[in-house]
Amino acid sequence: MQNHVINLERGFLPVDDPIPDLPRDYQGWDELGKELPKLLLSDHLKTTFENMPILSVARLQSAPELSRAMMLLSFFGHAYIWGEKKCPDKIPASIAIPWFEVSQKLGRPPVLSYDSYALNNWRRLDVNRPIELGNIVLSQNFLGGIDEEWFVLVHIDIEMKASQALQLFLPLQEAINQQNETLVAQYLGEIIQHLEKMCDTLDRMTEHCDPYIYYNRVRPYIHGWKDNPALPLGVIYEGVEVFDNQPQQFRGETGAQSSIIPSFDALFGIEHRPDPLRLYLAEMREYMPVAHRDFIGTIEQNVSIREYILTSHKDDINLRENYNAGINLLARFRQTHLNFAAHYIQKQSQTSLANPTGIGTGGTPFMEYLKKHKDETSQFLI
Repeated sequence: MQNHVINLERGFLPVDDPIPDLPRDYQGWDELGKELPKLLLSDHLKTTFENMPILSVARLQSAPELSRAMMLLSFFGHAYIWGEKKCPDKIPASIAIPWFEVSQKLGRPPVLSYDSYALNNWRRLDVNRPIELGNIVLSQNFLGGIDEEWFVLVHIDIEMKASQALQLFLPLQEAINQQNETLVAQYLGEIIQHLEKMCDTLDRMTEHCDPYIYYNRVRPYIHGWKDNPALPLGVIYEGVEVFDNQPQQFRGETGAQSSIIPSFDALFGIEHRPDPLRLYLAEMREYMPVAHRDFIGTIEQNVSIREYILTSHKDDINLRENYNAGINLLARFRQTHLNFAAHYIQKQSQTSLANPTGIGTGGTPFMEYLKKHKDETSQFLI
């Protein structure tokens, strides 16, 4: 089952605002979610989850219900693994079994991914106002606090601003097919404007998210168990028959699981060289909602604006300049991300093997990869 369909007004955000509660049979999960920040500061965390009853997910029918269940169970699983200095190598069946079952319905691995951490983890304070910073808060936290809230909310605001561009991608490609030069220029110009707004929102990260707090109080909980030095073999999902009591390795939550930039890359004809980074980016799609992967694939299969310019409109100065403006904005977005990664992670003081300064939450040499992202983007200027 797909937990998202692409909505012209919402982009990759859910069609409707995430639901605040699960059906009555799952009230215990909702209550534990509210208590999670307190449990993480107590010595009751592990016993609470180990004694939690194993619930069947059969009564979760709708996409919003499955998405909320996936979000809560993902927070529970990561809190259990990373909630104490010595991380366990097993997730109790009370979490593992329903987590796996829900993940299968959604077509994603049983691990905290960007969809659960950001896309389906917010609510509006005023439903009559837009989805934007100042009117959104998180539904679920680990420890809580303004730094954790702001870090995720900035991503949600970017997703909403991106939606205004995403809804023009297919019309732009259709205009290319029809050789409608006027519409091509119009749509590309509008996409550039929305891309600039995305960059402006990303620039706001430092307003309320302190690097020290992020590294020490936010980041530790979103790591996965693939290529993480603290869990070199992965973790065992107790009671999940298909895993046969063998450790499983899944990557942690990372912005590389957002479908925005891969969609822009496809539209602008940006291709990454065949190397480990390209393999990693392909792997990240497994962590995206199915409908999002399909959207990226559709844009990739259609003609790119770059191909259109190079084959028949290379002498159109305005079109070429607009295309290059888009490339420069994508490079700016990636450069900002690279700068933040250096400031918020690489330059921090590592105190735990589980939260390394040289390996990303997705288990990669993130500085090398982010720089490569940025450099390869700039190479596509015409």
